[in-house]
Amino acid sequence: MEVLTVGRVGVDLYPQQSGVPLDRVESFAKSLGGTATNVAVAAARIGRRSAVLTKVGPDPFGTFVRTALADFGVDPAWVATHERLLTPVVFCALDPPEDPPLLFYRLPVAPDLTLTDDDVPWDLVRDVPVLWVTGTGVSTEPSRGTHRRMLAVRGRRTHTVLDLDYRPMFWPDRETAARRIGELVDEATVVVGNRTEVEVAVGTADPDEAARRLLDRGVRLVLVKKGADGVLVATPDGSATVTPRRVEVVCGLGAGDAFGGALVHGLLSGWEPTRIAEYANAAGALVAGRLACADAMPTDAEIERLVNHPMLETRT
Repeated sequence: MEVLTVGRVGVDLYPQQSGVPLDRVESFAKSLGGTATNVAVAAARIGRRSAVLTKVGPDPFGTFVRTALADFGVDPAWVATHERLLTPVVFCALDPPEDPPLLFYRLPVAPDLTLTDDDVPWDLVRDVPVLWVTGTGVSTEPSRGTHRRMLAVRGRRTHTVLDLDYRPMFWPDRETAARRIGELVDEATVVVGNRTEVEVAVGTADPDEAARRLLDRGVRLVLVKKGADGVLVATPDGSATVTPRRVEVVCGLGAGDAFGGALVHGLLSGWEPTRIAEYANAAGALVAGRLACADAMPTDAEIERLVNHPMLETRT
């Protein structure tokens, strides 16, 4: 196993009628979803051996999750079952396409936030080349405590990746999110997030200042996604901004997860930080031009083609 991601899973339901409000949509198509899950799928699509540590309900959607993961080449061995909670469902509106609103059905709590010590493959957490955790994972107990113990066992080994993944609907208030997500920074070697997410984690939305604060706390690689302004990549040796890729956006939801899977590939390949960012940025652009998340993840050949043709414009 090369990468273990930990956290959110669900079934995404995409409208089949574009530009129509959810209350007027007549039909939906389902797809595997959830940040940690999508990153594992993206890494597998590129050719990496991946697994996701998560939890589903004892329902047909839980069966769908396991089957879909296996079909994508992701090991479902650590997908546990909560016997009294349902597998989450997420409705994805497509307007605006750049940042579609999401309607989460995760109440009273999602199974993936009930991870306990009994669900964790401790040797794998300690030894896997890439461990990927998210800020959402510490939004509530028992998942919060389980995450903290996993990171303690991990001991800040290279590569311990923190995807800041700040989503307000999972938190009682922004201050609580800032405290809990901020605590994870001191356990990570790689941190990735957008301007809003780094502001929550370290108190500033300025990418350069946020990177400096993260590096001062021992992080070795910082990637701040700046949207149309590209991606800031920073290490203790310096920083650079990778220019954005032009894309006609169909659905922006899976772009960050494709970025994550490509980041995993770059880390495992031992690439220089700027090359990692360029590759990950291209992966995100490809998925932004497609509908759905897991099903839209690109192959290595597709990503390299875009990386090697800087003027190529991605279209649907």
